[in-house]
Formats: sequence, C-alpha cells, structure tokens
Amino acid sequence: MGPLVDAAWLREHLEDRDVRVIDFRWYLQGRSGLEEYGRGHIPGAVFVDLEHVTGKQGGGRHPLPTPAQFEEAMQAAGVDGGTTVVAYDDAGGSVASRLWFLLGYFGHRAQAVLDGGLQAWGGPLTQETPGVARGRFRAQAPDESRVLHFDAVRNLRGVPLIDARAGERYRGEKEPVDPKAGHIPGAVNAPFMENLERDGRFKPAAVLRERYTRLGAQDGAVFYCGSGVNATHDVLAMAIAGLPGARLYAGSWSDWSNRDAPVATGDP
Repeated sequence: MGPLVDAAWLREHLEDRDVRVIDFRWYLQGRSGLEEYGRGHIPGAVFVDLEHVTGKQGGGRHPLPTPAQFEEAMQAAGVDGGTTVVAYDDAGGSVASRLWFLLGYFGHRAQAVLDGGLQAWGGPLTQETPGVARGRFRAQAPDESRVLHFDAVRNLRGVPLIDARAGERYRGEKEPVDPKAGHIPGAVNAPFMENLERDGRFKPAAVLRERYTRLGAQDGAVFYCGSGVNATHDVLAMAIAGLPGARLYAGSWSDWSNRDAPVATGDP
C-alpha cells in the first residue's frame, strides 16, 4: 500500500469500510489544525492532532510517542489492524508524512499520504464530524532501526546527514523557534519542498531517485529538520524513489540546538 494515493483513488475508496482518512493538519505558528478541520475537510475524515501523537520524553519539541500513546490515538480515530490509513494535510505532505512515518514505526504497513493534499482533493468538503467506532489498533514494538538520537548523530560517519529545512534556516540567517541558528556541522541542505512539483504533488520516482543519488543517499541517509516532523517528508520521498536506508534524527535541530554541541552557519 502506498506510500502515496491520488485523489482519484481516494474518491473511489472513500466509503470503503477498511479505509480511514485522517486529517493531520498542523502549523508551526498562528493557525490551528483543528479549527481548519472545522471549517472544512474531506467527507468522512477524522482529525488527529500532531500533539496527541507527540511524546512527553525525549529530545526536541516533538519526541516520538510511546506505543501506548500512539495506540490510544489510533484507536480513537477508528483505526483497526487491517485499516488502510490515508493521511493528508495542506502543506504538501510535510505534516501528513509524520503520521505515515509513525504508523510504519509502530508496525502498521497499510498507510499512505494523499498526494497533493487537500488542495488536490477536487471534491466537496464538509464541516460534519463523523462518528467513528473505536478501533482495535495495536502498536507493535517501535522499529528503532528507523531513528537516531543525539549521540548516534554526533558520532555519525560515512552516511549523509541531510537538513530538510529551508536554506535560510540551514545557513543561520533566520531561526523562528529554536535557541540557536545554523545547522549540524557536516550536514548538507536539501529543502523538503524541492521534493514537490509546483502543484504540490510529489515529483516522479525517477526524479526523486536522481535527487537523492546526487546527495549521496542512494544507500541511505539520516534526515533532520526543526523538530522531526518535516524531515519525514524526505523519508517518504526516499520510499517513493525506491531507495533504502532513510532514517530520522528524531529530535532534529530543536534537540541539537538545545545542547552543548557545535553549530555551523552559511553554506559548506
């Protein structure tokens, strides 16, 4: 399944009993995903708040949740073990990819992101909140091979470290939320938005494969962003490209910049 579905597929399968659509909109500053959901969402979609699947312990602003926390959120959203979960946002998949990642991290394999998000939906929206029966989702032991934490990143050798943030944040010209501006020494910059076409859909697999090969990531890479949310967009893009070994620095810059760790600025 997945890792992408298009709007035509979703319209065809929207009422399938084994498909659950999750509105996963979230914004760094100034807007509420829940309020946007209330103004209009894909019919049948349930809202899940990023903060409800963010852990309380761990480095950075968005630590990974515990299995019990994630299981509770998915059950409340009506997800069963055999449910196909389609997540969407209105930010090119840069938030929905986090839910896609978490589902895989906890062993659920039937998950996808709506390519192009809400803007690509092309059908009517509703303000009606659906009633859903509680699901029976069970979180498996997390796949720790998919994540790295501070010490592992500090000692990383021989694997590309890729910063998914915009260039101005990478270079240290602007930092809206974290205590230090700049990037992890040795990291290269590859803004996640460059995975997308102008219409907000992902570029073809061959184009993404070429992009990550140029970055030296054909055999794997470690990705980070501000807090471990948008970097999952690159993990998703690697999956679309058919490239193995994409891993997430879970705490990302919000973890690194709060430690006594070196910081680089400017371009390499």
